[in-house]
Formats: sequence, structure tokens, C-alpha cells
Amino acid sequence: MPDHQPEPAAEPVHVGVLGAGRMGLPIIGHLARAGFPVTVCDPDEGKREAAEARGARFTRDAAEIADRCAVVLVCVGYEDQVGALVSGEAALLGRMKPGTIVAVLSTISPERMISFARDAEASGVHLIDATVCRGGDAADRGELLSFAGGPVAVIEAVTPVLRAYSSDVVRTGEVGTAQAAKAVNNMILWACLVADHEGLALAAHYGVDLDALRAALLTGSSANTALANWGRQTMAWAEDDLHIVAGMAAGAGLALPQSRVNREICRALKPRRYRLEDYGR
Repeated sequence: MPDHQPEPAAEPVHVGVLGAGRMGLPIIGHLARAGFPVTVCDPDEGKREAAEARGARFTRDAAEIADRCAVVLVCVGYEDQVGALVSGEAALLGRMKPGTIVAVLSTISPERMISFARDAEASGVHLIDATVCRGGDAADRGELLSFAGGPVAVIEAVTPVLRAYSSDVVRTGEVGTAQAAKAVNNMILWACLVADHEGLALAAHYGVDLDALRAALLTGSSANTALANWGRQTMAWAEDDLHIVAGMAAGAGLALPQSRVNREICRALKPRRYRLEDYGR
């Protein structure tokens, strides 16, 4: 007989999610199904039913997340919202227990990400970037690509949480690099979508069967995700994404003329969700 008792299984990590929007809600469901206790905070009381239906506890008090959770995922839409939560009016960093891991899924500039991480160090909190790619459909399936930027040990510790909703987790380097990787992803995405619009418009003028063309293009060298998601891919976030890219380029002293032109094109196209029939002659 063994002369020692097996150690009890460790309790699952309690995960907090700040934001229950288009990406946050499916992530919440995947976390709960993976066995993580989840507490969700969103100022919109209307999100309560959807969050609770996915197995989470709902609160409108962000401080409750700070008090309860060892890992916190920030899934809000804008850079200023991230700042308000982690170091602004909400001052969550000062309430979190030392050792808490805060993963920022939101798309913000690498420079702001690094600044937030430095603020977190004073509280003994590990703040990393864990940006997500592939869009809402992949979030629904739990097949997101997560870029993770931060110390190796912290990324290793949080990876089981990220894998609950991601089929791929890639460490990109230190804090801020996941934001840079996401910016590159978005820059290429919008370039592809602009090229798809122009190519289909040209084909329509010459009477090409657009359904047949699109299916064929997806098997060839011009295949891209924006074309695969045609009719579901909007330009809702293009301005914010390319604004970040422009700031990064200016800070690095890099000329990115195609990205600058694509930003202007996306501004013009953004109000519409294009379908193949929109390109009729």
C-alpha cells in the first residue's frame, strides 16, 4: 500500500470576463464548458440573461471581478475602455490580489499595452496581451487564434484558459507583441477585403458569374479569409484597427502607403455590407 495519500485535485481557476459582447459571450460559454467557474461583468444589464445561460455568474460591479478571480480576460471594444478598467476610474489593478493574471483580448496599441503592464507591476499583477483573430464565427466554434505576449511562465500559466476558446495559441514575445501581431493580421485582412471588392466589381463589369468566380478564387492563389466570409465580413472595425496601424507606423518611422490608402477606402465602404448581388451590371 502506498505510504502517502494522493494530493487533492487543485480547484479550477476562477476566470473573470470584462465585457459580454460579440466575442465575449461565446468565450464565456467555452470557458464554462471547460470547467472554469466564470464571473462576467458588463455595464449592460441586458447581457445578464445571455451570460447566465452560458453558465456564468453575472455582475455589473467590476470590483467583484477583481476580488474573486485569479485570471481576468478584458474583452471590451476600445482602448479607452481598457484604460478605464485597469488603471482609470475603476482602478481594478489596486484591488486585485498579487499574482492575478489579466489578459487583454481587446485590440489596442502596443505602446498602451506596455504602459498598462508597467502600471500592473506596482500591484504585483501580471498584465499580458492575448489578442484574438479569426472573427465571430471562430469564436462560436471555439477555434480562435490567440496571440499571447508576456513572460514565458505567465503565458504557460494562462494557456489552459486561452485554449478553452482557441484552437491555436501562439506566444509572440514580450508584452505588446501580441498587439503588434494582431495589428499586422488586421492590416492584411482589410487589404484583402478592399482587393476583393475591387476585383469583384471589375469581374461584374465584364459579366463574369460571380458565384462561380468566388468559388474558383478560393481554390487558387488569391484565396483569402475575407473572400471566404463574403457577405458576413463587414468593415465595422477597420477604422479603429488602421488607426492603430497608422500610429505604430508613425512611431516606427515606417511608410505604409497601402495601409493608408486602404483606411480611406474602408471609410467609404464601411456603411454597407456587400453581397455578390450588389455587383450586378
